[in-house]
Amino acid sequence: MRTTLALFLLALTISPAVGESPDWNQWRGPNRDATLPGAEWPDRLEGRLELVWEKEHSPSYSGPIVSEGMVFTTETINKKTERVTAYDLASGEQKWQVEWAGSLAVPFFAASNGDWIRSTPVCAEGHLLILGMRDVLVSLDPKTGKENWRVDFPADMGSAMPSFGAVCSPLVDEGAVYVQTGGALVKLSLKDGSVIWKSLENGAGMMSSGAFSSPVVAELSGVKQLVVQTRTELCGVSLETGGVLWKEPIQAFRGMNILTPLVKGDQIFTSAHSGKAQLFNVSKTGDDWSIEELWVQKNQAYMSSPVLVGDDIYLHLKNQRVTSISSNDGSANWTSSPFGKYWSMVSNGTELLALDNGGELMLIQASNDELTITDRMKVAKDSWAHLAVQGPYVIVRDLRALKVYRWQ
Repeated sequence: MRTTLALFLLALTISPAVGESPDWNQWRGPNRDATLPGAEWPDRLEGRLELVWEKEHSPSYSGPIVSEGMVFTTETINKKTERVTAYDLASGEQKWQVEWAGSLAVPFFAASNGDWIRSTPVCAEGHLLILGMRDVLVSLDPKTGKENWRVDFPADMGSAMPSFGAVCSPLVDEGAVYVQTGGALVKLSLKDGSVIWKSLENGAGMMSSGAFSSPVVAELSGVKQLVVQTRTELCGVSLETGGVLWKEPIQAFRGMNILTPLVKGDQIFTSAHSGKAQLFNVSKTGDDWSIEELWVQKNQAYMSSPVLVGDDIYLHLKNQRVTSISSNDGSANWTSSPFGKYWSMVSNGTELLALDNGGELMLIQASNDELTITDRMKVAKDSWAHLAVQGPYVIVRDLRALKVYRWQ
C-alpha cells in the first residue's frame, strides 16, 4: 500500500497537469504556429465537447487569448467604442472590463467583412497588448485592466491610418514589442512603449498603407530574426537594428498578402490572394543573405494561415477548398470540396481542429490520401476569429459571443 501511494505521488510530480500546458497567449498560440505538439484530444466531438459558459459580446475578429487562468476578448460597440474584457477561464466570472473611444469604417467593397476590431491581443511579460482599429496600441495590466501606456501611431508618429483598420497581431520577445502599423514595422519597449526603431516604412493610400499579416520570430541560417510579410514582400528583419536582411517580392491582388508565413527550419512558405504558393530557402554566406525559391505552385490562399503537420502544409484556399501540400516538392496530396470563406486550424501533430467561419468545428485526422473528418459539431453561428485551445478548453469567439467548451 505504501509503495503504491509513493508511486502515485511520484507520477503526480513528473506528469504535467493540464493547467501547466503553455498558455494560448497570442495570435495562433504559444509559438504563433497553431501547433500544440503532443496534446491529447478525444476521438470525437459530439458528446465529448461540452459548452461550459458563454457571454454575449459585440462583434470582433480578434482571437481569444489565455494567460494564467484568464481569458481575454475584444469587441467593437456601436461602431464607436473598443472594449477588452477579462474572464476566469474555468468559471466565466468577469474579472474586469476596459474600453476607449475607437472605431473605423472600412471601404465599401470590404464592408461585408465588418468594420470591427481585427488584431489578436498578446499577453506576455506582465503586459496585455491590444491594437485597436485606429492603430492605437494599448498596454494593460492583465490582472487588473489598469493602463500601463498607449501609443497612437498616426498621432505620435505621423503615419497613415490603415485604410482597412489595423490588422497585425502584436508580438512580444525579450522585453520588446513588434507590430506592423499603418506606416511601418515598429519595435517598441515593452516597459513604456517608447519607439526603438522603425523599418519597412510605407506610404499612405489604400493599396500601400498598413499590413494584413502578422510577424513571427524564427532562426534562419543560425540567426534569430523577424519574418515579416508586408503587402508586397516577404522579409527578414534584424531584431536589434530593424535592418532588412533579405526580401522577396510576393505577388498579391491589391496587396492582399494576408496569411502569417510558415517557417520550417530555414524554409518559409507563403501564399497570397490571387498569387501563388511558394516555398523559399533562406541562407547566409559570410555577411551576405540569399533567398531561393524551392518550388512554386498555383494554389492561392486568402485569409487563413497554414499549419504544418509533419512535412505537409494544410492550407485553406481562396476558392474555399482545403488542400494538403507536400513541403518537400509542392505536390498536392489532396484538395477537398468547398467549405466556408475562412478556417482557423490547430494541430497536435497527428490531428487538427478546424473552425469554419460558419461555426462548424471539425476534428480531422492527418492523412496524405484525403481530407479525413473524424467528427464535426456546430459551436458558433458565425466565427472569423482564430480558435484557441488551452488544455481541456476549446475557446470560440462567435461574432456575437465568447464561448468556452471543455472536453469531457
